[in-house]
Amino acid sequence: MSIEVFINGQYYPKAEAKVSVYDHGLLYGDGVFEGMRSYSGKVFRHDEHIDRLYDSARSILLEIPMEKEALKQAVNDTLKKNNLVDAYIRLLVTRGAGELGLDPAKTEDPRIIIITDHIKLYPQELYDNGLKIITAATIRNHPAALSPRIKSLNYLNNIMAKIEGIQAGCAEALMLNHKGEVAECTGDNIFIVRGGALYTPPIDAGILEGITRNAVIELAEKAGIQVHQIPFTRYDIYVAEECFLTGSAAEVIPVIEVDTRSIGDGKVGPITKQLYKAFHELVRS
Repeated sequence: MSIEVFINGQYYPKAEAKVSVYDHGLLYGDGVFEGMRSYSGKVFRHDEHIDRLYDSARSILLEIPMEKEALKQAVNDTLKKNNLVDAYIRLLVTRGAGELGLDPAKTEDPRIIIITDHIKLYPQELYDNGLKIITAATIRNHPAALSPRIKSLNYLNNIMAKIEGIQAGCAEALMLNHKGEVAECTGDNIFIVRGGALYTPPIDAGILEGITRNAVIELAEKAGIQVHQIPFTRYDIYVAEECFLTGSAAEVIPVIEVDTRSIGDGKVGPITKQLYKAFHELVRS
């Protein structure tokens, strides 16, 4: 199947979908993006993703040359164009092409790019049996330097931590914030279970406020599971009964080992299984 990519109102075959080498998104990582999922032809939490994209753009003074509803329709149209119902969607807005130099005023025509395709971050075996992760030496960017709530095109911070995980034989890596507190993993939010309650770092711990994270919090509260959004350290993970990660691409995936320490009994826990099942029921409802 040939994938068609949307760029500023036109469709291009995957191999021909290009932007200028002078685009500031390429030159300087100047732009924003969202990663979304569609299930049975419907984009999950579409409004929340679009709102977050526009918030990210507004915070960096990037004007998206399209109204929200029109952009949502373009996403849906791109899914249909590629005959996709269960898919991963990468929606990007770059600053556009311009002259060399950091000045955004020297650019014009921001690029809106919509990619719809399939993604499989982890094999099913890891969803069944759990991930092993390590803590990266690379920390999250200081929030005073760049807000972690901006989903920008510059992901080098996360990529360096990801490389550490891969070199340690792990598919994912945990990142701490500048205070030494648990923040998130390179592409996912993190949860632990202690005493039957759910714990996850708060927004001010230097994390991205994940759409899937918020959905899981809602599901837990609906099921009568207490949820605490409070700072914690690696110690709290080491002594936790369960641990799992959430993200649009990863969905909900269990973690059974952190820094060579088994979490709980080293098996996927009951609350993780419960929320994994509830999430998949939610996205299919």
